Parts: sequence; C-alpha cells; structure tokens
Amino acid sequence: MKDRDVPLTENTTAALTRTGLNRISQALSIFDASLRLAVCNRRYQEMFSFPDPYVTAGVSFEDTIRYMVCRGEYGHFDDIEGAVQARVQAARTFVPHYMERRRPNGRWVSVEGSPLAQGGWVTVYTDITEVKLQEELLRARSEELSGEVVAHAQRLALANRELAAANAMLDEARRELIEIEARTRMTTEMMPAHIAHVGRDLRYTYSNRRLNIVAPSRSPDIIGLTGHEALGPQTFAHISPALRRALAGEASVLEFTEEESGRRIRSAFTPDRQGDGPVNGVYILSTDVTAEAQAREVLMQTRKRELAAQLTSGLAHDFSNLLTIILGLQSRLSRAELPPGAGDLVHATLNAARRGGVLLDRIASISGRRELQIVPVRIVDFISELRPLIGAALPDQITADLQIAPFAAPLLFDPGMLQDAILNLVLNARDAMKPKGGRMTLSIRPVRDIWLEVSVRDEGPGFTAEALERGLEPFFTTKGGEGSGLGLAMVYDRVKLAGGTLRLFNPPDGGAAITLRLPLRMVEDRAPAPGMVLLVEDNAEIRESIRAMLVALGHSVVESDSAEEALALMRLPCLTLVLSDIHLSGAMTGLDLAARFETDPEAPPVALMTSSPPGDPRREAAAARGPLLIKPFDGLSLSGFLATLPKSTGGR
Repeated sequence: MKDRDVPLTENTTAALTRTGLNRISQALSIFDASLRLAVCNRRYQEMFSFPDPYVTAGVSFEDTIRYMVCRGEYGHFDDIEGAVQARVQAARTFVPHYMERRRPNGRWVSVEGSPLAQGGWVTVYTDITEVKLQEELLRARSEELSGEVVAHAQRLALANRELAAANAMLDEARRELIEIEARTRMTTEMMPAHIAHVGRDLRYTYSNRRLNIVAPSRSPDIIGLTGHEALGPQTFAHISPALRRALAGEASVLEFTEEESGRRIRSAFTPDRQGDGPVNGVYILSTDVTAEAQAREVLMQTRKRELAAQLTSGLAHDFSNLLTIILGLQSRLSRAELPPGAGDLVHATLNAARRGGVLLDRIASISGRRELQIVPVRIVDFISELRPLIGAALPDQITADLQIAPFAAPLLFDPGMLQDAILNLVLNARDAMKPKGGRMTLSIRPVRDIWLEVSVRDEGPGFTAEALERGLEPFFTTKGGEGSGLGLAMVYDRVKLAGGTLRLFNPPDGGAAITLRLPLRMVEDRAPAPGMVLLVEDNAEIRESIRAMLVALGHSVVESDSAEEALALMRLPCLTLVLSDIHLSGAMTGLDLAARFETDPEAPPVALMTSSPPGDPRREAAAARGPLLIKPFDGLSLSGFLATLPKSTGGR
C-alpha cells in the first residue's frame, strides 16, 4: 500500500510548532496586544521555575510579573504592587530593548525584547552565566592586562550582542516593508482607476497598469514613455496645462472627454515634493466618470422638467378653476329651454371642457406620477364623442362597425385613458388593413358583471407568432421605420394601472383582435339622499357654479369662503356634508378644516376637492385620507363623486 500525503491539521501544525520551540536552548515567550501570554517554550518554564498556570496561554502579563516580583526576581521592593504596575505600564508602551541582569540564584540572563507588527512582543531569555564566568576568569588571570583592555573587551562583547539584536530587528523591519510594498502595489492594481507618477521630464516612472481601464485603447505598459507617447497627442493636449501647473507646485483637478473612446475622465494632479523642497514630479489619479456625467445630465434634465412643471402647475390650477365655472354654467344651460341645435353646441362645449381638464392635468403632471381620473361616464355620451374621432382616423376603404351594449347606469372609469387606448387600437387596425381595406369592429360590453370589455378586431393578416409573444414590449414594432413600438406598450401600461388586462390573439375566422378589460364599476342608480351641504370655496364664481350643481342634485347649500367661517357653521342643524377646497384664503387649509371636523363626533363628514396638480403635497395628503374631487368637474362627475363617499355621509 503506497504512502499517502496526509494534510496537516491545525492541531498538528500547533503541535509541531510547540515541539520546535521546545528544542530551542533559549527561553522564549510571546505576549499579545492585550498583554496575555500567547506562546512560550519549555525552557521558559524551566528557567524561571514557573508553575503550570503561568505557562498556560491566556495568563496575563500582570499576574506573571507579580509572581516574579514576589519571588524577588528583580530584587527587593517595599511597594510590590507599585513595582508590578510600573512594569505593566512599560509593557503597554513597549520599545525594543536588550539588557543583562543577575538573578537571585546567582545566574546571569540576557533579555532581548522585540515588538510585533500586529501588537504584543516576543522576548528571548539567554543564560549567559558561562560567558560571565569566563569574563571573570579572564579578568582574574589577566592581571597583567590593563583594566582598560578588559573593559574594552566587555564593551565589545556587549556591543556585539546588541548589534546582533539590532540586525535581527532590521531584518524584521525589512521584511515588513517588503510586505507593505507588495500589499500597496496589489491594492493600487486592483483599484478601478489609473494611478501614475511622472518625473520633471514628463516620463512615467510608475503606473499601476490600469490605464486601459479609463482609456481602453491605450496600452497599460507606459513606464519610461512620455505622456505624449502614452496618451496620444489629443489626450495629452488636454492634460498638458494641468501637468505644467503641478510641476509649478499647483494641484488641480481636470475633467475631459477622451476622443477615441468617448469616455469622460477626471484626473487629479498632485505635485511630488517634500515639505518646501523642489517639485520632483507629479502624481496622477485618473478615473472614468462617464456614468456620473450621464447621471448629471439626467439630473439637469429632470430639474428642467421640474421647473417646467412648477411654471405650468400654477397656470393649470387657475385654468382648472375656470373650466369648473364653464362646466357649471354649461350644465345649467343644458337644462334650460334652448332653440334647435343649441343643445348639441352645449354638449360639444361640455365635452371640450372636460377634455381640456384632462389635458391640463397631464400638463401639470409632467414631473409627477401618472394618476387615473375615475369619473362617472355614460357610455352613450362617451361613444358620441368617440365616433367622430374614429371616423376621421379611418380611410374610405375601411368601415367601422360599433357594437355597444346598453348600460343602465353610468360607469366609473378614466374616459381620457380609455379614449386614447381605443384610438390607438383603431389606428393599429387601420394600419393592418392597408391598402386592401375591410371592416373594423369595435365592441363594448359587460362580462359577467365583473369586467368592462372593449374589443377591436380587424380583417388584416393577423398577428405573427413573434408579435403575439412580444407585441406588448416597448419599442417592438412590425411597421419598420414607420412605427415607434410604443403604442401598445403605453396602452398596456395604462390598462394595468387601472387594474385591467390586455390580450392579443388571432380569431379562428381570420384577422387580428385586441381585447382590453377594465373593472366594471357602475354608479348606483339611487343617488345619495338630498341633504344640506356646507360648501367652502374662496372663489365666488367657482362657489356659485358648484352651488348650482348641488342644487340641481336636490341638495340645500350653505356657503362659506374660509375655514374659520366654516368652523362657526359646523353646528348648523341638519348639516349632512362639508365640501371644501384644499386651498383656502386665511390661515387654515381645507385639510386643517377636515382634521378639526373629524375630532368632533357630532360634526358632519368632510369631502375635499382641488385643482392642484399631481405631486402637490396637499393633494397627496388629501387623496390619502379618502375620495378626492378633482377640478374641473360637471354635475355628473359631482354626482358620481358623492355616490362614492362612505355611507356615513348621508347624515349625522
């Protein structure tokens, strides 16, 4: 059976180390940085006759010294504890030393101590009794020699021993310096930056071989080359002024674009000099800051968008208030006796004002998150507004077949979002049927009282397998250079935001179809019971318009133009609801008013409305507390909003 290499375990290694130490004729001890014994050999115990506890790893230096002082190892002391603490304190500030002393038993010992790089120290004890006896014998037998020669011999012997100790410490220091240099070089070579040094002649004297990290087209082997040779004329022209300034003693930082790679590089130039002496060269630290520069550009663009949003949000706020007035007046006009054709004009004005409100809200949300504007919508009104847009989008060779199921009550959804989605699907169907033409079918129907399903079907060639798999991915298009690939992706995004689904498929009888489903939510047929509403609005024209809408819904209205006045009216009998704008004149806001009413169990509930854009802190806070009415709105939207309020709104 062949011998096998047996790996050394940690215990085996420790045993071998201890065996080796025990074979040394000198006594050895190592104390760690916490002044506790780490290692000693058998000679150490034998030389000082230590009991076993004092040669066990972990024993404290203080206990060891106390034991030796009490035995008289260092002579007689009246203050034993003081002598112990003096030696412990000296150990805490340990310095290399060599000494010789005579022990109480008459033998001589040399003590050589050296600190360790990781803390603690190692001490070697050598019995030099025989050397001392020889010196004494030499002195006794050499009476003819002058005392000066003997003294010189003794000093020479001592010097030789001290020199040997010093050489050992120098060797250890040299080894540590070599290790430090190796670690430093390894560290610099691992850094994702180029670190270099050039002399006064601008030739590289050091490089961490990482130049190709910041400039991929450059060779990392540049020591001995000039900056012009290593970097090329264009890049060197960028940094040359900074190098000259550094050679003149001025540190600087430069950011520039490296032409060949297009990367943005930041370089720091530091003069190499000691104190006030002459500059011997330049240290250069270069890093690739391309990603940082790109992030700065994005941040700058974002700030521009935020500034644009700040400029437009105020205008959007004011126009929303004006549209609220227009919607209110047009709603009142639609209920009056009008000449033939005037009703259609009023209806068109109402639709335009609603779309204007949606547009303003989108403008105001340039830098904010997208929000759905869920309002009650009559499908008949929605289709009457959508039909002319579909007709205008389709050429003569394509006909539109609208199959709209009847709905007994208004539905709650975002009409702007759904209109944009349907038009996008219609345009896709139109493009699929070019140039042959055909029939495009739009159907809107309820599905199991759960979904509002909208389907657009065409008679084109149908979806390819790849389109069915990737059709909802951004930038995917089958139209070549004519399409952006964002239409279906945007529709899908908005439908998912509304809690719905989107599906692409090829019907069995040919063509292509896209079906989207939104949660089916109907406005209750039974409107909220009429009651007394405290309307809090500081704009008189808006307050008048909203009051007319509330009255048309059967409510009684008490008006107030400030939160302070509304607090005084909160105890009115039969008051069933407070409808307040968020922004009010005076010290209190609508949010403050709602908070005051909510602390009083006898007070009516408070509903809030606003024309502030998405992202406004007060609008966010109001939306977090419950349903929020967004201006502009008409009577139908107001009715739907009141229907969504908690049932406790009905009265006290």
